[in-house]
Amino acid sequence: MSGPRVLIVDDEAPARRRLRQLLAGETEWQVVAEANDVASAVAEIEQSRPDVVFLDIRIPGGDGFEVVRRVGVARMPLVVFVTAFDDRSLEAFEVGARDYLVKPVTPARLRTAVERLRRRLEVPDSPALAAELEAILRRLAKPEYLERVTVWNGDRGTLLAVLKIDYFEAARSHVWVHVGGSRYLLRHGLGELAERLDPARFQRIHRSHIVRLDAIRELRSWFHGDLKVVLADGTELMWSRRFRTREPAARLLE
Repeated sequence: MSGPRVLIVDDEAPARRRLRQLLAGETEWQVVAEANDVASAVAEIEQSRPDVVFLDIRIPGGDGFEVVRRVGVARMPLVVFVTAFDDRSLEAFEVGARDYLVKPVTPARLRTAVERLRRRLEVPDSPALAAELEAILRRLAKPEYLERVTVWNGDRGTLLAVLKIDYFEAARSHVWVHVGGSRYLLRHGLGELAERLDPARFQRIHRSHIVRLDAIRELRSWFHGDLKVVLADGTELMWSRRFRTREPAARLLE
């Protein structure tokens, strides 16, 4: 008897490749297809008929929940949601049939998810599973703003409240998190992060910086319509004219 058929959905090729490599250690599991957006994910579910879908929450064309809506809860394979952020919304998955993985996915965490999936695949289709997925969709279709992020110092991770952070600084494909004179690594891009921060508390002021508004001590006029931002600890950043004209920045500076 063949093992479970798997579909991997993620818009980032390295993330798909990592999941495929990790699943290769589960000899009876077969990755039958990959997809990188909502439309291709729906098409592959219809065509490949996987038993399990590893479904990134944030993908082009909508989100992972849109995939579920289009396929239909009753026709959806078992789902493991994948997310780049370990925020409070993931509490919805802590108990029950559904599971989640936080990037970067570790072998130990994947193994736990696989064991849970094995047990679920042994149980015939149940209305309770569909009802549970419906409840998750209602709760998470509109993700809350980030309240915590995992920051790294070498190989040690720390869960940090975002309201303690003074500012974020782009560093190639990652971000430096600045807190009270110290800095930590956040393994995500600045653009991705900007979409998940509360605009009432954080403002992107430059292509390389997002600042917590309460950390700003003063603003100074600068050349060519830019502003110099001085933080409470004396750090000076530049507020680019390009970002001053965007909402909600324009309202803040009225």
